[in-house]
Amino acid sequence: MVNREVLERTLINTLEEERGQLEEQLKDLGSSDISQGDFDPNFADSSQVTAERGELDALRASLQERLKDVVHALDKVSRGTYGLCETCAAAIAIERLEAMPTARLCMTCTTSKSVHR
Repeated sequence: MVNREVLERTLINTLEEERGQLEEQLKDLGSSDISQGDFDPNFADSSQVTAERGELDALRASLQERLKDVVHALDKVSRGTYGLCETCAAAIAIERLEAMPTARLCMTCTTSKSVHR
């Protein structure tokens, strides 16, 4: 059986890599800013421009939200609380962290939270 600390270190490395990738993707999106009209000058279909702008904004928002979750998880690493449930402070199952390295809650708290909504 593999040591939990070794698995957590692997997950932390994955989070650090993902942070770099997300930052790069957001930087790339910023360099071709659709909101500033970075389109072919012959592009006349304004509804298509609006649709593409909306898609780009949604993609940016999704990447920013994911980056926020990754940074939060890495902050927990620096505080020594990575892998602990933010509600009950129990250890989050390593299988859950492997599936979702940014998990904030254990399955018990996740389940009880969704039942109470």
